[in-house]
Amino acid sequence: MTRLVAKSWTLLLLGCLLQFASQVTLAQNGPQKIGLDLYACISTNDASANSTFLVGKDAILLVDSGLNTTEAEKCLTQIQSISKLPIRYVVNTHYHLDHQGGNKLYTPMADIISTVWTRQKTIEMLKSVPPHFPSSVVPATITFDRFLTIHLEPYTAEVVSASPAHTLGDAYVYFPEQRAIATGDLFLNGSCPAMDQGSVKNWIATLNSFLDQPVETFVPGHFSVGSRSDVVFFRDYLVDLTAQVSALAAAGDSIDQVKKEVKAGRFSRLRQYAKYDATIPDNAASIYDQLRHPIQ
Repeated sequence: MTRLVAKSWTLLLLGCLLQFASQVTLAQNGPQKIGLDLYACISTNDASANSTFLVGKDAILLVDSGLNTTEAEKCLTQIQSISKLPIRYVVNTHYHLDHQGGNKLYTPMADIISTVWTRQKTIEMLKSVPPHFPSSVVPATITFDRFLTIHLEPYTAEVVSASPAHTLGDAYVYFPEQRAIATGDLFLNGSCPAMDQGSVKNWIATLNSFLDQPVETFVPGHFSVGSRSDVVFFRDYLVDLTAQVSALAAAGDSIDQVKKEVKAGRFSRLRQYAKYDATIPDNAASIYDQLRHPIQ
């Protein structure tokens, strides 16, 4: 009898554990709510960007479409688990493939929005021989220079140019009612960025502007949703590395010497991806080059 009772308890415990595991899996596959009618699709593929979507009264706005249509379909499934409304706007935070490779899935119903520079760069990449982008990339149909407000009743989304920073055509999306920002790759949570042509000086200034806003939640280009302290840590990393590179360059060090001599310090816990040139030495080299050849 005792053995039977023990077996029954074991089966009950196993059933509870399986149910819990199932709930965790569902939670991981679903969107993360980060504000009133605002959600994030957190990519499980490090090569693909996160997406953010705002559900209005009549339509949906999406920020970044992911690496390709396969990744975009994963997010679309999450969106449709929340709302069947049409996706009317897709904002691309910059031109990199992992942020706009899924655009085609949302057209022709949605307008694609980016900075003027990002559209021009995207068209250049599509028309190169051979093309640098697949046909799943669709360039913007709406562009802006500095600022664009989208009224998605009862909410607004403020699309803001931050270029040059991570690239020469960055943008981010501020959701004032939700006190949140979809940052694109202007912020990566717990990771070194892959630095394109841009301006680390303006990048730091943009991060400071994030912190000047009454924002509590930040959806990064990759990895988990961040807090103000996460953004501060990422900002401080760029500040510290820039100071180190500036001092070494002023002392006459070459770029190879700088890459060897910079110290990670308290930022050693940041993820580093050598295959994407997203390491502390890679970032130091980019900053060194920017100091020698500043954008006019």
